[in-house]
Amino acid sequence: MNSKIKTTLLVIVLMALSCKEKALEKYNDQSDSQGHPSLILTKSGVEKIKSQLGSIPIFDASLEATKDEIDAEIELGIDVPIPKDLSGGYTHARHKRNFLMLQKAGVLFQILDNEKYAVYVRDMLMAYAKLYPTLPVHPQTRSYARGKLFWQCLNDSNWLVYSSQAYDCIFEWLSKEERDTLENDLFIPFANFISEGNPQFFNRVHNHSTWGNVAVGMIALVMDHDELLEKALNGLKTDNLKVGMKDNDGGFIKVEGQKVGFLANVDEPFSPDGYYTEGPYYQRYAMYPFLVFAEALHHVKPELKIFEYKEGVLLKSVNTLINLSDADGEFFPLNDGQKGMSYYSKELVTAVDVAYHYGGNNPELLSIAKKQDRVLLNDSGLAVALGIKEGKDKPFDKKSINLSDGSNGDEGGVGILRSKGLELVFKYAGQGLSHGHYDKLSFSLYEEGEEVLQDYGLSRFVNIEQKGGGNYLKENKTWAKQTIAHNTITQNEVSHFGGKYEVGSKHHSELHFYDATNPQVQIVSAKETNAYPGTQLHRTLAIIDDEDFEKPFVVDIMNVASENKNQYDFPYYYFGQIMKTNFEYKVPSELKPLGKSIGYQHLWKEAEGMPSSDNVTFSWLNHGKFYTITTTSDATDNLILARIGAKDPEFNLRREPAFIIRRHAKSTTFASVIESHGNYSPISESAVNAYGSVSSLKVIYNNENYTAVQIENVNGKIKILVIANNDALNKNEHHLEIKNKEYKWVGSYTYITTIN
Repeated sequence: MNSKIKTTLLVIVLMALSCKEKALEKYNDQSDSQGHPSLILTKSGVEKIKSQLGSIPIFDASLEATKDEIDAEIELGIDVPIPKDLSGGYTHARHKRNFLMLQKAGVLFQILDNEKYAVYVRDMLMAYAKLYPTLPVHPQTRSYARGKLFWQCLNDSNWLVYSSQAYDCIFEWLSKEERDTLENDLFIPFANFISEGNPQFFNRVHNHSTWGNVAVGMIALVMDHDELLEKALNGLKTDNLKVGMKDNDGGFIKVEGQKVGFLANVDEPFSPDGYYTEGPYYQRYAMYPFLVFAEALHHVKPELKIFEYKEGVLLKSVNTLINLSDADGEFFPLNDGQKGMSYYSKELVTAVDVAYHYGGNNPELLSIAKKQDRVLLNDSGLAVALGIKEGKDKPFDKKSINLSDGSNGDEGGVGILRSKGLELVFKYAGQGLSHGHYDKLSFSLYEEGEEVLQDYGLSRFVNIEQKGGGNYLKENKTWAKQTIAHNTITQNEVSHFGGKYEVGSKHHSELHFYDATNPQVQIVSAKETNAYPGTQLHRTLAIIDDEDFEKPFVVDIMNVASENKNQYDFPYYYFGQIMKTNFEYKVPSELKPLGKSIGYQHLWKEAEGMPSSDNVTFSWLNHGKFYTITTTSDATDNLILARIGAKDPEFNLRREPAFIIRRHAKSTTFASVIESHGNYSPISESAVNAYGSVSSLKVIYNNENYTAVQIENVNGKIKILVIANNDALNKNEHHLEIKNKEYKWVGSYTYITTIN
């Protein structure tokens, strides 16, 4: 046994009786029948933890790491500075660290029975109780809802969610006079400020409001305050907001008849599949308040049956969120999303532990917990630690999955196709609230955790003060949200829905079909009819695993039907070094932006050419792997090599490349094959299979009912993929004649090999 653990156990034995006696003395006038702790820890859970200490390795290690951290923090002393900074500044970071330390110290007091942790929590909370009544709203004016400790109410809510847990842990240890001071000078005014004082923040359906609702709800449960709990669950009954009023995030605060409060924030943003409409980055962020409050409600208000609410969507959403990550566990950056955020974050440690403990002990979640290598110091963490100790873990098998969007699952969705290391993410979802992007029918592609064709994500350096105070940069609106920043069609240099939130929020793409039942051909198809008036977009993406090709490859078919002639720009945002093209291009002597606005102003035009045949090939090398796009082309197409970074004097954008196909037409079809092939070793200086396998790609049939593409490889093998553009029911039979050959099949598509 680790010597530090032995020391910890000795401390427990020596301190337990004296601390329990002191706690009983101070609690002699407490009338709460539930007892404390009761939020994320329970009395019975604490006893179980103590009985297992020293025998549960991952829990013991998590406890020791937390103890070391808090002991060091106590040595430094308490600092509760006057707030003044934006994200990343000292006062912001200090208050953020304080609430994290408070929560951890409270838990340590319960588990170790060492009074120094209770003293630390009490003294810091008392310092806040002295400071809070003196504070005006935060001096930084950027937010639509300014906090007091922080520049926005969102962060104030973070503080209260964590601090409520600390208060719960020392509640019985405190005297009545101390509790009265904390509640009357700090917690009740704090909760009222977040709610009644900021209805434009509190009465919304948004991740911000979830934090606000949970903050008020958590402290309400500790104090047994029914009025505050009602506000938390169902929102403010009346407010002075105008219907349709906007916040400065670009989202609506309230719409006619919209429900608000915590329960509404479970009902509305989550689809029945557990997909959160703002995207995985903000789903990750919101999972912490969703699940800690659910845990607390389960303990204190079991009659609500919160884990069964909306058919158990909160627990289901954890599996969904893990499926929205790549091979390395990093979340796909749909909508506003910072790249690199992963299931190793503290929010996902909470999510995995809670979902395992309350969701049926799914052994696949234990494998994620093992990778995270830490657990919560509470009932849920103990359950996970015991499951790992007993060897119950099984690998989390991320398969192809189609996730619906919208409260009822009828507002589009996200399709993920996976095959032998390739992961394709197809977005045909709703707007995604104020964090949504204008990128209908966009996709991204990964191989073994590395981006091949990227979604840019957000434009923000989170909590880095020197970059816009750590907040969203103006380029998030001028670039990252705009359609041209994504791998999808932009018409006439105008973003989808004109880049207008109020228009985009009314519409979503429609799934045409999804089929991952055949491991050889996994396919998803969706339509968008509202992004551009008079234009219908229909995109089909497939990953095909064919023995006549080295690896699975992607087929991308974008059908565009329009009443008018338009300019279509169809980009692929790749990474790496260009190897070869089959077209000539000219490099200008002076770089100029590709356009003037709507994202185009941020693209340098580095080169331009035209097709030399009816197929264009574009190859590049990245992370030791070769990639080739083969696409059908018109003789008048413009082929543009571009790079992000124009009109960006503060260097806020990443300088990354794109290959753009520009076409002028009414109705047209963009058909492409994307291959991963071969490898290059800088050690052996050896290139293997550096050329793609596709020798020819043709659209051999195309009308409103069917589209057929023919792929010929270098060995003369011909493959044909036929899509039913209208009748996509799996049970229906199709007959089609192409070049005097008859094709028959049942279902939405067919894939065949023919003899040349």
